[in-house]
Amino acid sequence: MRKNRILVVEDEESLLKLESILFTSKGYLVTGVMDGKSALEEVALNRPDLIVLDVMLPGLDGFEVCRAVKGNPETASIPVVMLTAKKGAQDLERGRSVGADAYITKPFKSVKVLEVIEGLLENAPQ
Repeated sequence: MRKNRILVVEDEESLLKLESILFTSKGYLVTGVMDGKSALEEVALNRPDLIVLDVMLPGLDGFEVCRAVKGNPETASIPVVMLTAKKGAQDLERGRSVGADAYITKPFKSVKVLEVIEGLLENAPQ
């Protein structure tokens, strides 16, 4: 069985490590980057099966990254989970408007994040 590849985009190094360990422990292949430009480069080069995306990033923010991924016909089917400290109603609406498949706020429960990821990967076109 092929392992699903997850791209984690998180500018806070400790959280990037935590998320990488969490997803790796569940059998996912994880690549981590710390900014929006690197995220788009990684998507273009190594097409992940799912993206876990912070909103507040240096350079391109998570909303811009999500809009670019979802706006490209070649990458539009990749599920995007926004994992962010931005909890406002406008932020949630903006996440929806740029095409995020899920929006989870920090601090997050690992079990919840894993359930969302597993559900999205089960239903994603292969």
